[in-house]
Amino acid sequence: MFDTMKVKVLFAVLLVLIPGCIEGVDEEFPSSNWAFDPMYNGTYSNVSLNLFQGESLQNATATYTITIMLNHTAAPVHADNMLKHIEAGNYNMSTFHRIIDDFMIQGGDFENHDGSGGYAADWYGYCGGQSASNQSECEQTSWTIPDEADNGLMHYPCVISMAKTSQANTGGSQFFLIPDDIQHHYWLDGVHTVFGQITEGCEHVTTLSEVSTEPGDRPVSPVVLYSATIN
Repeated sequence: MFDTMKVKVLFAVLLVLIPGCIEGVDEEFPSSNWAFDPMYNGTYSNVSLNLFQGESLQNATATYTITIMLNHTAAPVHADNMLKHIEAGNYNMSTFHRIIDDFMIQGGDFENHDGSGGYAADWYGYCGGQSASNQSECEQTSWTIPDEADNGLMHYPCVISMAKTSQANTGGSQFFLIPDDIQHHYWLDGVHTVFGQITEGCEHVTTLSEVSTEPGDRPVSPVVLYSATIN
């Protein structure tokens, strides 16, 4: 589906982004000698993302609902982080600021809505990508989460994965959804963390991945996540 040059370009586009009870989930992470308090004590949880396209919900040209099953076994921190963002209402009225056909749709920057903002929903032992033991020495806007990219989950169609910078452990709130008309974004495996599966509405991701965009891959007609809920 991609020629070699296009693959390299798309890979670079994603990597330079600026983000803004399962058993053992409360054990210490060796990299930071730290443990977190999970919001959800289970293997999987389900969330729904409600989107519209247009200048406002009242004047939307289309509305969509996408349901995602988060994997708390393979990616406990990423799944917990998303649940806590949703519980806090952080994603409500945020935008999908970057869309690339045959690749992904990206959102989650609840600060600036342009890919330059966002941070972790809780303290997960990382400050700006660096392991840190003292939360008080890190501003909340610098909170990030540890990578869980080597969890066996691949960038196949209809998955959710974490956006971050080219540096390790820099995910915060931004994520991307992969449409159903691709085969395998293999070059992202082991780099970005897949942390869930789209169980309903993946066809909507594909539809949105094909919208017209401006320079910078920003959709001409806004794509807005107007509410996110935990099912």
